[in-house]
Amino acid sequence: MRNLNSSVYSKLAWTNLKNNRKTYIPYILTAILTVMMFYIMDALFHSKDIGSENLKLMLQYSVGVIMIFAVLLLFYTNSFLVKRRKKEIGVYNILGMGKRHIARMMIVETLITAVVSIGIGLLAGIVFGKLMYLLLLKILHYDIGMHFAVSGTAVGQTALLFMGIFLLTLFYNMMQIRLSNPIELLHGGNKGEKEPRTKWLLTVIGVLALAAGYGIALTVEKPMEAIFDFFVAVVCVIIGTYALFIAGSIAVLKLLKKNKRYYYKTTHFTAVSGMIYRMKQNAAGLANICILSTMVLVMVSTTMSLYAGMEDILKYRFPMEFSAKVASDSKETDQAAERAIREELEKAGVKEKSWIGCHGAWLAGIKVKDGFMLTEIDDYSVSDVCALSMIKLEDYNKLEGKQETLAPDEALIYAPYGTYGKDRVKLGNQNYKVKKELSSMKLEKKNKSSTVDGYYLVLPDEGHVQQALEEYNAGSAASASYAYKISFDMTGTDKEKKEAAEAVETRLAEEFSYSYCESRVLSEENFYELYGSLLFMGIYLGAMFLMATVLIIYYKQISEGYDDRERYQIMQKVGMSRAEVKRSIRSQVLMVFFLPLVTAVIHNVVAFRIVKMLLQTLNLVNVPLYLGCTALTICIFALFYAVVYAVTAREYYKIVNE
Repeated sequence: MRNLNSSVYSKLAWTNLKNNRKTYIPYILTAILTVMMFYIMDALFHSKDIGSENLKLMLQYSVGVIMIFAVLLLFYTNSFLVKRRKKEIGVYNILGMGKRHIARMMIVETLITAVVSIGIGLLAGIVFGKLMYLLLLKILHYDIGMHFAVSGTAVGQTALLFMGIFLLTLFYNMMQIRLSNPIELLHGGNKGEKEPRTKWLLTVIGVLALAAGYGIALTVEKPMEAIFDFFVAVVCVIIGTYALFIAGSIAVLKLLKKNKRYYYKTTHFTAVSGMIYRMKQNAAGLANICILSTMVLVMVSTTMSLYAGMEDILKYRFPMEFSAKVASDSKETDQAAERAIREELEKAGVKEKSWIGCHGAWLAGIKVKDGFMLTEIDDYSVSDVCALSMIKLEDYNKLEGKQETLAPDEALIYAPYGTYGKDRVKLGNQNYKVKKELSSMKLEKKNKSSTVDGYYLVLPDEGHVQQALEEYNAGSAASASYAYKISFDMTGTDKEKKEAAEAVETRLAEEFSYSYCESRVLSEENFYELYGSLLFMGIYLGAMFLMATVLIIYYKQISEGYDDRERYQIMQKVGMSRAEVKRSIRSQVLMVFFLPLVTAVIHNVVAFRIVKMLLQTLNLVNVPLYLGCTALTICIFALFYAVVYAVTAREYYKIVNE
């Protein structure tokens, strides 16, 4: 067989692909979908119609995630294919084909797979690219048109990336063949049949890692801490999940096996013995399914919650539809600001309502044990930073319709995001007795929408506010001004409100030395851009992770089928009836494949608290909405998981009954 011509290699390659279609067709379909998804995301990133830098940054991150995921997924799938084909390749070797000839055959197989996958994937990406453009526009509430065009840059990058991936898998496959002898190849698909040893160290590591991850998720207190702690918890849970699936499951089964009263019963004997071998062969794959399932559940539920809760987010972030601050140095300046605002509202055909005006200072402080520092210090964490709003008593009484009085060393305090809970407060170098902690203020209702703590301090007069400002400006790199803050809602259409807000913002900037404006209607577009792009990424990447989950489940079913076909025969030979064998194996398969789903749901339940805090940093405080989205996502995913299992189980039973 030394002088095989090129046509023989082609025929052998096509024959091999045809004979192994049960494993190669899903692999090629996965490659096609991965190529398509990468091209679409890369084309969106290179689109000239997307001008937002924030959106481009998110698309760039998504491209990177898909790139890494594509490499891992195709390598994982390829390793399964090689394992299943080792016996076949060993037969070729024994019949006289040298490893050089087998390598040439594999080159042709890889070339066919790569050309089909990349070609059809790019074509599908171009066809469905327009749909993704329109979907993104719809989610972002963009009114401008985005012209569909085939991205030559994205086509080139996609082709190069996946050709590189297929070349790497080919190199890996050829190294596997080169380093193996024919006997090892013949038995390559049956490796690992010895009973696995108990890895107690790995089991303990898994328990500790999972406990650490769960502990972080259940004990984190502040939203800003949750941002960093979440990633630490994720790493711990991933390590714990893999360790417990690989070693912990076998350790538990070995303990059950040592319990003679439990083990030496017909149903328990076969179930425990079978599960030990199943977990050894499938543990890593099941852990992959669990992690991917957890990712899908978290990504889809959180992004869906953010998008569905947009109105709540805007309402909590902007209690009043419009708010403006101008530097206040006299009563005439305040009146000029009011006049300018009302004139612009009138021009736009908009009327104000619920008008609120007050004087004060709004700055960042550092929370310490007995109050707030107004100067920068070296030793503090992000969670110590808080927002301070200082207003004079006269304005507070006017706003609230009250007749409160304060001695020079007294103050009122209000914490909209919680409580202060002390009878004294130190504001910089000044000490005040807390005469009363307020339960409400018209300036801001009680809520949990802020990522940092906030406090309102009602001080006896303007002099106390100015004194605090002077200390702050002297000791900090930032500077703050005594300002007049005006907040109000508006009547009119969204278009009129937007025009009015833009006009007011422009005029105040022109006529005053310092002005700062916030508008719900002007910020709405930015919020839809941020949360809409997060939803798009969540759905897109969630779909990709779901595809990987389906693929792994399918290959696990195929692998189980080939292994169980031999087990059927052995168990029947030792005296078990066909019905008993089928019932025993079915229960084992169900337990193995639904264990990742159950574990993923547990992960999500434990992560609920810390993810809720992460959503709080994005201004979503509607916990019932997030709870509902999480429950809905879990139910739909569980149903989909069951359907996928049922469909792939058909192939399993076909193989077993052959």
